[in-house]
Amino acid sequence: MPRAGLTPATVTEAGAALADQVGIARLSMGLVADQLGVKTPSLYKHVDSLADLVHRIAVLAMSEVGDAIGDAIQGRTGSDALTAAAQAMRTYVQAHPGRYAAGNGAYPTGPHDPLVAASERLLARLTAVLRGYRLPAEEEIHALRMLRSTIHGFATLEAADGFHIEADVDESFIWIVSRLDAGLRADRSPEHPAATPAPR
Repeated sequence: MPRAGLTPATVTEAGAALADQVGIARLSMGLVADQLGVKTPSLYKHVDSLADLVHRIAVLAMSEVGDAIGDAIQGRTGSDALTAAAQAMRTYVQAHPGRYAAGNGAYPTGPHDPLVAASERLLARLTAVLRGYRLPAEEEIHALRMLRSTIHGFATLEAADGFHIEADVDESFIWIVSRLDAGLRADRSPEHPAATPAPR
């Protein structure tokens, strides 16, 4: 019988916490079993394999970062929403580098994979930010890729201690976000409907 209180969700949460501590590449079923105080074979009653566990962690991460951005942009639009979304994503990656790495490296197994819905929610949050800039519809995907790749690149480099020059990292981040904002404003289309703040 499965251990009382142990579920796929609790195993996934334990794996995600360990991934943040040791890195997703060093995660193992043995480490998760030790963390939960069970024998390794007990985990296979709840997850199929290490690959399955990593995939579940990826779904969790994409859901969490999407929710973090959604909470941050409520009632905001334009540069305020952009700044809030960028900082929310950066903060999440700093706090959860292992699980974020799992999410960033995962691929859906099919159209009904929960990763699809989680990823779509994340992209929808970022798209909501961009709507405040009244971009032409055909440019929205390019702006979305620019926004996501810029924040992702900065946050993952920071989480990996990749900035070694003696300059304030927070100042750099603010500078980058302000340049994103300026670029998006420069390309604003007057024909696009006026933006409204994200719902509360």
